[in-house]
Amino acid sequence: MWRIGLDIGGTKIEALVVSPTGEELHRRRISSPRGDYEATLEGIARLVASLKAEFGIGPDLAIGAGIPGSLSPKTGLVRNANSTWLNSRPFGTDLAARLGQPVHMENDANCFALSEALDGAGAGFRTVFGIILGTGVGGGIVHDGQLLHGRNAIGGEWGHNPLPWPRDDERDAPPCFCGRRGCIEQFLSGPALEHNHARLSGTARTAAEIAELAEAGEAAAGAIIALYCDRLARALAHVVNILDPDVIVFGGGLSNVDSIREGARVRLPAWVFSDVCETEFRRNRWGDSSGVRGAAMLPLLRGIGTQCGPQG
Repeated sequence: MWRIGLDIGGTKIEALVVSPTGEELHRRRISSPRGDYEATLEGIARLVASLKAEFGIGPDLAIGAGIPGSLSPKTGLVRNANSTWLNSRPFGTDLAARLGQPVHMENDANCFALSEALDGAGAGFRTVFGIILGTGVGGGIVHDGQLLHGRNAIGGEWGHNPLPWPRDDERDAPPCFCGRRGCIEQFLSGPALEHNHARLSGTARTAAEIAELAEAGEAAAGAIIALYCDRLARALAHVVNILDPDVIVFGGGLSNVDSIREGARVRLPAWVFSDVCETEFRRNRWGDSSGVRGAAMLPLLRGIGTQCGPQG
């Protein structure tokens, strides 16, 4: 069976072609049509059609897709996506209809966690918490090789809990797309880091540039990264206090900054309700294509992902 994995994000859509023997043959990316639901469906359909034609893929094809947000188990509509043009839409049904075949659909952070837990940086650990620190903040939980959805299918959604132990200057938090204030995502996403730097320094920099300035010893950038690490440690302490995972695997653009992982790791024990804190922090193995690898795995994993048929 051929497989195509899709990672449908706010800035790019990536596809991965996997041969019937399990070989990863090709990756291709297109830009996401931000704000345009119909153009998103059409762009994915053209992407899949071009790959099928290029590799001579016939009807023996399964498709898995990772999306920001998730499908409501009650309505089947997308909810909680920071790609807000997908929210309250029957995206799974519509995409399957556009492609003319079923699609196995799952939250993108869950796809990342699966990829890293099964044969990535979390392989060999019983409980893996995979986190995304990028345009948004999300997470997925894998225990003994099985994804934990939870009763309401929101397992791992730590980014929309409030930042714990807030300081006085953190209480007047900016509004989140979800409609609340104080969400972890509004402190730890890449755009949040950039906004904080611009607010405190008066200079617009990308997250990567801020990290580079901090590494070079620039005082203002160093202070901002230190504050980010403190907030990250507090946020992850709640995860450790509740889930106590063996390992936390970092994904998203900010996972590439070694000083952020290390800075949060050394600060974590101060906030964990234990006399010992040996939680491992690991950078992902599969880079920014880990999510699309997890999506391509979905058709092989029984009971994981929602199968959306062309007729609903």
